[in-house]
Amino acid sequence: MSDDSITLNLREIRAASGLSLSRAAEVTGVSKAMLGQIERGESSPTIATLWKIAKGFHLPLTALIDEGSRPSGIGGEVYRTVQFPGSITVKIVFPFDPNLGAETFHVSLKPGQSHESQPHDSGVTEEVFVLEGAMEVLRDGDWVALEPGQGLRFAADQPHGYRSLHSGAAFLNMHHYRHAAGLRAAD
Repeated sequence: MSDDSITLNLREIRAASGLSLSRAAEVTGVSKAMLGQIERGESSPTIATLWKIAKGFHLPLTALIDEGSRPSGIGGEVYRTVQFPGSITVKIVFPFDPNLGAETFHVSLKPGQSHESQPHDSGVTEEVFVLEGAMEVLRDGDWVALEPGQGLRFAADQPHGYRSLHSGAAFLNMHHYRHAAGLRAAD
């Protein structure tokens, strides 16, 4: 994975917010050293770290990982795929759209792989729609089994997660932001 977009996006987001590294560390819960390493391109952030940064700045995830220089997603564009070391593979299907208050990802899990996520901002709802393989979604403290063609909607402002069963899984993951007016896409 090339972190150039993440490096540039984080640097621009922090500058636009007028926050020092110290203050950005306070609002995101990510150390000043780690933020600095990400901004200098010296560290590959995990998906969990990126979610903490996005939550701290009240931004959608695509504000950090999208290249931002594409058209609006009407003509079948191919969006960026991000492989997080030792974690899930995330492909941006539709970047954050402030008019819809949503973004959509294609997520791949290897056989037996799991990923647990910390709560997102208040009011964020996720939808999972299974494309391939069997998987489970952690919702309200319980793992819910899903097969291809099945979906699940849940509040993502609480701990949640995904795990594949047997042969891996691929699913669409839609994030809906209730307070989308307060969010901004990557400028």
